[in-house]
Amino acid sequence: QVQLLESGGGLVQAGGSLRLSCAASTHTYDIHTFESYAAGWFRQAPGKEREFVAGINWNGDSTFHADAVKGRFTISRDNAKNMVYLQMSSLKPEDTAVYYCAARPFRATTVDPYMEYHYWGQGTQVTVSS
Repeated sequence: QVQLLESGGGLVQAGGSLRLSCAASTHTYDIHTFESYAAGWFRQAPGKEREFVAGINWNGDSTFHADAVKGRFTISRDNAKNMVYLQMSSLKPEDTAVYYCAARPFRATTVDPYMEYHYWGQGTQVTVSS
């Protein structure tokens, strides 16, 4: 089991940048360390369904970004610090949403954007003004 805590959200003008962070904590009795987890970022705007934003495999060698954010957002991770990041640049008002970090014990060389995640953070609000 892993607990996830997002931070870094806020209010930014269109064209600006933000970096979201996700701190993961596992219990000492867990058989999985965070290195065993695939991770992802999702977002949910008011009145819309939650959507996949980006995913990263267990060691960071493989990433996948949704078309809506490709070239503007970058997911990364630091397993030594149990952290996952989402660097967001060239932000648009339509990026306004609550952003969630997610994880699942899964070791693979690629990222499946349709994979079901088991653990979720509580989210951090990102608001982009025009």
